[in-house]
Amino acid sequence: MASADLRQELNCSICLNIYTDPVTLRCGHNFCRVCIDRVLDTQEGSGVYSCPECRAECQERPALIRSITVCNVVGSFLSTRPDQEETGIFCTYCINSPVPAAKSCLHCEASLCDNHMKEHSKSAEHVLSDPTTSLGNRKCSVHKKILEYYCTEDSACICVSCSLAGEHQGHQVEMLDEASEKKKEKLRNVLQKLTTKREETEKRVQSLQERRREDQEKAAGVTKRVTALFRDIRRQLEDLEKRVLSEISRQEDNVSLSVSDLIQQLEIKKDELSRKMRHIEELCNMCDPVTVLQEPDTGDLCDTEDRERHDDQVRGVGDLDVGLISGKIHTLSDIITGINTGIYVQSPTDILLDVNTAGNKLSDIITSINTGIYVQEATDILLDVNTTANNIHISDDMKTASVSLINQNRPVIPERFQWHQVISTRTFCSGRHYWEVDVSESGSWRVGMCYPSIERRGGQSYIGYNKKSWGLRRYNNQYSVRHDRKDIRLPKNIPCDRLGIYLDYEAGQMSFYSLCAPIRHLHTVTATFTEPLHAALGVWRDCIKISGGVRSWKK
Repeated sequence: MASADLRQELNCSICLNIYTDPVTLRCGHNFCRVCIDRVLDTQEGSGVYSCPECRAECQERPALIRSITVCNVVGSFLSTRPDQEETGIFCTYCINSPVPAAKSCLHCEASLCDNHMKEHSKSAEHVLSDPTTSLGNRKCSVHKKILEYYCTEDSACICVSCSLAGEHQGHQVEMLDEASEKKKEKLRNVLQKLTTKREETEKRVQSLQERRREDQEKAAGVTKRVTALFRDIRRQLEDLEKRVLSEISRQEDNVSLSVSDLIQQLEIKKDELSRKMRHIEELCNMCDPVTVLQEPDTGDLCDTEDRERHDDQVRGVGDLDVGLISGKIHTLSDIITGINTGIYVQSPTDILLDVNTAGNKLSDIITSINTGIYVQEATDILLDVNTTANNIHISDDMKTASVSLINQNRPVIPERFQWHQVISTRTFCSGRHYWEVDVSESGSWRVGMCYPSIERRGGQSYIGYNKKSWGLRRYNNQYSVRHDRKDIRLPKNIPCDRLGIYLDYEAGQMSFYSLCAPIRHLHTVTATFTEPLHAALGVWRDCIKISGGVRSWKK
């Protein structure tokens, strides 16, 4: 009975079960932590907290102090009677205090402690089992007899009477223990299958965890490369800024020196003119006609030849080569290519970064730079189908010309070239302009400009083979600039997949640039343009195309 008394002392007065994580209030009473927390929560709205046992009140929510002593006693008590306490079933006949049951009698439908077990009947009809609360379920609901058999046809537990004279008469039956063992065997098989599935699931979880770890490592690697790449981009941009500013400064110095020389020459000329003016004024003020007539003739001081020579000198000074500067700035396109090469990653884990976004950001940089230089936004430069030779195919966007082995059968009109050539729909009759041509897919081509009055048939219609066109050509890996059948040969093996063309109409200058790194100035043609100019393309192998649009600005 001492055990029963001890157990009663270890019961929480709220849930009436053995303490779970016991805590103590300031008044000294013990409760389960969860139970007292629930009670204090309900009291929170009243503004006063009280002990459920002694009703001791306090204004603030009391602190819950873990009762180590009670916790240790509960642990010791449960460790001495683990099997009995775990069932939570108590002796039916111990009325004064609950005592854990050792067995349950199916016949008596009662649970017995060790003491009452000694006095219990030992007859065969009093069947003892492990402590259970479902004693009624162990008897037949019809005959009130203990369930001893299992009907395999109806999957039901039955008594003797059910098997002999009841609804299960004539059915195949088994002893409960035998049927239970068979079912346990089936359950073991199911358990084995479930165990196998669980192991497979665990392997999949491990595989996914491994994949996640690999993804994280790859993402970290990509992050590292992107960080290094953009660090390099910043360095390249700084270097590019220095080169562009250096080029501007160099051109400014050259122009400034030329202008300074002209100013100095004109100053000398002005002093000489002032001296002559004073002498002439003296002659005009003389009264002696003999002296005036004997003075040598001064001649025409403002002769036309002198003025033309001066104008030529002024034109020779030139302006800043904005085409070269623009070409240098287009190195940013190579930086975008660096981004596409350095960022794009494709792996089994599908780690993909949107390189287009990164490229577009640098495109915005280029646009902002161009906005600072160009007055007019870029506009399309399109090829004129009405001038296209019938052995040339023009793309739908009107920017690519490619050699066709099939005759295009376009109408025969005076504007159409006989072979291999096409010009732009747009003409240039003033201002400065810059555009680019992609020649990476052709080994033999001509690129340049021509007047609208250029011949359209025969050999004299080719770009550079007449006085009305200027062009850069490539043939047998040899580059040359041609006008009026005269060639200016350029160095061999120039890397030239993309060309930049710069036109200053008023200055009479047309410059060609190779945009492959490093950007290189190939040649500048000087002429006096007397007609509007078309962009002209000639292609003998594969195709060439206009890249982007043309940018224009005024002086």
